[in-house]
Amino acid sequence: MTTATSTTTQVHRVFIKATPEAIWEAITSPEWSDRYGYGGAVEVDLRPGGDFKQYSSQAMREYGAPDVAVDGEVIEADPPSKLVLKWRMAMDLENEGFTRLTYVIDDGAVDNQPGISRLTVTHELEGAPNLAAMVAGQVPQAGGGWPWILSSLKTLLETGASLEA
Repeated sequence: MTTATSTTTQVHRVFIKATPEAIWEAITSPEWSDRYGYGGAVEVDLRPGGDFKQYSSQAMREYGAPDVAVDGEVIEADPPSKLVLKWRMAMDLENEGFTRLTYVIDDGAVDNQPGISRLTVTHELEGAPNLAAMVAGQVPQAGGGWPWILSSLKTLLETGASLEA
């Protein structure tokens, strides 16, 4: 996995042996989102202006997290290749406001090999230095950030089991 970080924009890229449709489903459906990363079901209205929510997992709630971990709004949805969100960490860092999060899924991204997709996550973090550190995985007590989430997603889609299992 390739990761480039800065305080204003982070680009995370991972290659996954899965179709764009499978990756899209994992990102946008509660049945999948609860099974990787930090867990927690996602609820998303894929129309521009639609609501986006990622709920805290049971384990997160046991540590005092609110019911909604992330909230926001859909800016653009082009299944299964692109999702752009107005995105805010609704726990602990809500005071840093909304950031822009873009998922781009490319099929056959390696030498035109079908079945291998490239997932690029670009997180624009202007004015959110604490969130930038957290999602880069630089805050030890806050987990591994996007690198952890994307590694967990890749493992789940390729093996059927979560990284944590």
